[in-house]
Amino acid sequence: MLERIREKVADGGRINHEEGLYLLTEADLLDLAPLAQMWRNRHNPDPIVTYVVDTNLNYTNVCNAYCGFCAFYRPNSDDPSAYTLSVEQIMDKIGAAEKQGVTTVLMQGGLNDEIPFDYYVKLVSETSERFPRVTPHYFSAPEIMEMTKVSGLSIAEVISRLKDAGQRTMPGGGSEILSERVKSQVSQLWPKAKVEDWTEVHLEAHRQGWQTTATMMYGHVETDEDIVESLGHIRDVQVAAESQPGGFTAFIPWSYKKANTALAPKVGAEAGSNRYVRIIALSRIFLDNVPHIQGSWFSDYRRPGQISLHFGADDFGGTLFDENVMLEAGHYNRTTVDEIKTIISEAGFAPAQRTTEYEVIERFEPEASISDRVLESSK
Repeated sequence: MLERIREKVADGGRINHEEGLYLLTEADLLDLAPLAQMWRNRHNPDPIVTYVVDTNLNYTNVCNAYCGFCAFYRPNSDDPSAYTLSVEQIMDKIGAAEKQGVTTVLMQGGLNDEIPFDYYVKLVSETSERFPRVTPHYFSAPEIMEMTKVSGLSIAEVISRLKDAGQRTMPGGGSEILSERVKSQVSQLWPKAKVEDWTEVHLEAHRQGWQTTATMMYGHVETDEDIVESLGHIRDVQVAAESQPGGFTAFIPWSYKKANTALAPKVGAEAGSNRYVRIIALSRIFLDNVPHIQGSWFSDYRRPGQISLHFGADDFGGTLFDENVMLEAGHYNRTTVDEIKTIISEAGFAPAQRTTEYEVIERFEPEASISDRVLESSK
């Protein structure tokens, strides 16, 4: 089967679900690297790896979804540690982030029935008016569904209102694994966690010209088949986007962190580095119609993230100056712009700062790679 897959990839062909499952479960990991790099080089032939200077803000931790994988949410506003920030408080945080060079604000929050729809619109409009150099990369598909609930508007009307306020991109959160079987196990609020909800939000966003990302959180109760199914849903949504003005810019996988989460007793050891690199490579091969695959220094730490750049990833995510969701699950990890540039350089690529929509702002000369340093020290 590997030879058949090699021939398909060499011809720019699309692998099927059976072949994707083979790559995930049976193929030698090192055999995936050249296949993934073929697709990487088709989409992104320049030897650069991009990153974005961003921050991750949360406007509320009150949430009615009760997801078992989440340690961030509080079930109601009476909880002593619950909060909902005002628009002005959020603007203060964005102002401070802009002074650090941030060009993208990734903002998500809980599903809070006490927040009116106008609040979300104002977050976007105030950001756009006060900080024109900052892209409001706001809200996940479940949050859009929450907005339809509190406003009585349709998905299309909610997205249109946010677009009028200045929003043009959206993160892919809330997908977890796009399998009804998995979603029924990881979220108690089953009616709000359907695959079709996430799918329809992104389809409508693409119809209205938004660029969105797709994500996958793995390493909990899913099977290998569920992972391939999830990738299949994402590929199908991108096929639909071919006739629309918007679409997915990137796919971003990360591993579940179990500390302080209700789902932890059902899960064994957390997924390791080999699994992460394999999923990066599989994603690049399977998602042949998604232009970028994001590796990361954040979720699986620096060295696996660096290795992922040789297994199909062409982007290294963002600086995430503020991050609280994974922090609540016991995962503390921080970096700087200079460190990101060094990590990319050491992997043998030229670092390049990008926008939310993957336009390169500035390309930098790479520092000496690890192999260069070894050769130099041996002289």
